[in-house]
Amino acid sequence: MSKLRLEDVKQLNALALAYMGDAVLEQRVREHLLLAGRVKPNTLHKEATKYVSAKAQSAIVHQMMTENFLTEEELAVFRRGRNAKSGTVPKNTDVQTYRNSSGFEAILGFLFLTKEIARAEEIIEYAIEFIEKGV
Repeated sequence: MSKLRLEDVKQLNALALAYMGDAVLEQRVREHLLLAGRVKPNTLHKEATKYVSAKAQSAIVHQMMTENFLTEEELAVFRRGRNAKSGTVPKNTDVQTYRNSSGFEAILGFLFLTKEIARAEEIIEYAIEFIEKGV
């Protein structure tokens, strides 16, 4: 297995970081739902969507910015992810919301690939709590 160095991760396309961040978040949300006892197969996907939708991620990252929760480096990664042109936009959200969610996922992908797992977990815990408060 090849090992990515910090310099290599910083050079990755922001959408590649978002791709990784999407997987990291999805796995962690699934774990959270199962450990919380929400195990009915027909409701798991619906429940997970509350946490991983573009709308939810956009709201989460905006709250994080309001509270100055993100570091300067994380904000820079967010901006790269937000400004990256993917060429596609899901039909159930607007372009700005989708781009904000890509920026949020890019942060998680960056932290995961740079082995800053504790910080990624801290952000994911914040996100889960935010959604569960129903803000």
